[in-house]
Amino acid sequence: MNHDHDHHDHDHAHSHEAPKPKGGHAHGGHGHGHAGHNHAHGVVDEKRIAWAFVIIAAFMGIEVVGGIWSGSLALLADAGHMVSDAAALGLSWLAIRIGKRAATDRHSYGYKRLEILAAFVNGIALFIIAGWIVIEAIRRFSSPSEVLGGPMLAIAVIGLLANIGAFYVLNGGNQSNLNMRSAWLHVLGDMLGSGVAIVAALVIMFTGWTPIDPLLSVFVAVIVLKSAWQIVRSSAHILLEGTPMDLDLADIKADLEANVPEVHDAHHLHAWSITAEEHLLTLHVLPAQGATSRAVIDAVKARLAEQFSIAHVTVQIEDQPCSEPHHHAH
Repeated sequence: MNHDHDHHDHDHAHSHEAPKPKGGHAHGGHGHGHAGHNHAHGVVDEKRIAWAFVIIAAFMGIEVVGGIWSGSLALLADAGHMVSDAAALGLSWLAIRIGKRAATDRHSYGYKRLEILAAFVNGIALFIIAGWIVIEAIRRFSSPSEVLGGPMLAIAVIGLLANIGAFYVLNGGNQSNLNMRSAWLHVLGDMLGSGVAIVAALVIMFTGWTPIDPLLSVFVAVIVLKSAWQIVRSSAHILLEGTPMDLDLADIKADLEANVPEVHDAHHLHAWSITAEEHLLTLHVLPAQGATSRAVIDAVKARLAEQFSIAHVTVQIEDQPCSEPHHHAH
């Protein structure tokens, strides 16, 4: 039973009481619909990411030079993270920019998934940076090097101020957007790195104990790894068309059968996401006695939108029990 459809960004629904078998699809009716999506968040997020990129990029070179000059691993770790942040923010901005393009016949869902791909790449970058910090810290423990506390402190303070500015800009964005959250976590990690560099600089200036520098760098690396894992796990789940974390297909099936009088049986439920906020669902429905295909489609769509906030739904109507083996919430 083939059931392939291209969906575009507009509202529509259709139903046929007695469709002719076509392409192996011989069911009593079919309907699908989408709700238009509010793009205000995307516009605001794009501007916020652009401003954060300008702030981070402007300071990035200063911190790299300062880290090399002072010999501080904590400062270099923060500088390395900041280089990654500039690239990550640029990639995030580009993903949102391209993601606004209209859907085409070749890309029927548009380009919004680029946001998820950008988040995945950003997460992998965080893993690599954290690994480099740990390796370099181990080398510093075995072979301590001189660290200039004064220059290190000055650069770290300026870095913290730059990161606070970027964090403030990003913090007002849409945190449910995975791409926006990955950019936000990058800058949050940078703030932490600058704070750690300040603490290390003060300890070195007042005690001369240089091992504090690589020691606190490892602490930063652990925090970065935690953030990276959250981003990579969430974005990979979406890229693999996994069922959205906040949806349970068995619960949806039970809800429809219990609360939608027009539905006798719901099965073959499949749910996935275009972005972390935009979910899609397809399902087969055997109507209740006397219910028309149009009534079933409208009732199912209304219930899913109201109860589960799923605006893009494809309903396949059957006039007899499905001959295919049931799976996924059956």
